Formats: sequence, structure tokens, C-alpha cells
Amino acid sequence: MRSDVPVSIQTHALGTLAYIRTSIELSSSLVVPGMAGVFMGCVGIVAAIAAMTPRWASHWLAIWVFAGAAAFLLGGTLMARQAAQTGHARYLGPVRKFLLCLCPALLAGAVLTFVLWRAGMERLVPGTWLLLYGCAVLSASTVTVASTMRLICIMGALFVALGCFAFAMPAQSHSLILGAGFGALHIVFGLLIGRLSHGQ
Repeated sequence: MRSDVPVSIQTHALGTLAYIRTSIELSSSLVVPGMAGVFMGCVGIVAAIAAMTPRWASHWLAIWVFAGAAAFLLGGTLMARQAAQTGHARYLGPVRKFLLCLCPALLAGAVLTFVLWRAGMERLVPGTWLLLYGCAVLSASTVTVASTMRLICIMGALFVALGCFAFAMPAQSHSLILGAGFGALHIVFGLLIGRLSHGQ
């Protein structure tokens, strides 16, 4: 319904500018769903529990490789689903930039995992994973929406710190450290990102 109350040109201009700014941000930035982090974190917690179980402890590397692949597919599916539901799927630029920022470090982690496994240096794998994943997250945060960028940066920095910490810890604690990173950090920051996105 039309209103007889006049609207100042300044108010109209500010509303138009806000709309333009939002449109530009959506076309150049990616919205990361908090629930993707939560579900990925749940996969990490399950993997940590399985890898710390005495019966399966010797297969910890295979457990974590499988969990990593499952979490990657799950997180990617949830991000694609949210993009489709919100109508952001038409913006392919941010998705391409996000993958270009995220995937090189993940690919380096996969190659180094194979190299370290062949060399019998599996004890260095957890620190390598956490460090490179943190670098990937930090890099990918630059193409996320401004409202969640800071949280994603903090999460990436914590992964880097946890990776450095893992190199100094004994092998017996590695599954616990991996669970703290890929499990707990994902869940905590997933909830924080989801709460922030919901609040806005």
C-alpha cells in the first residue's frame, strides 16, 4: 500500500545505496553456513573417538582420511544447498574464488600425507593437516561475507596454532588434538557463525 507520508530523498538514497552494497557483496562474497561447520565437526568427533579406541587405534590414519573426505563432501553439499535456497547459486565467481583459495593447501596436505606415509613419518601428519587446513581457511576467509570473515579468520589462526602444537606433542595425543581441531573448533565456530548469520 502506498503511504501519504513523504519520504525524504536522503532516506531513499541511503536505502538504495544499502541495496547496491548488499548486491555487490553477494556477487563477490560467499556465505558460509554455520551448520556445515557443525556437521563437519561431528564427523571429526566421531573420527577422534574411533581413532582413540584401542581396537582401531592402529588404523588411525585410514580413519582420519575417510573422515576428512566425508566431512569435505558433507560441508560442500551443505554450502551448495544453502546457496541454492537463498538464490546465491547464480554467483559462481565467489564459489570459484573460494575453491581456488581453499583447495591448493588441501591438495598439498594430501600429497604430503602420502609422502610422509611412504617415509614412515606418520607422526608428522596431524600437525601437517592442521597447519595446512588453517592456512586454507585463512586464505578462503578473504572471499566470505564481511559479517563472518573475522570469525573464520580466527578459526583458521587457531588451526594453525594447533598444528604447530601438534608437532611438539607425542603421537599418543594426536587423535585427541585432531579431534579438538577438526571436531571441536568446527562445532564451536559453526555455532557462532550460524548464530551471527541468524541474528542478522
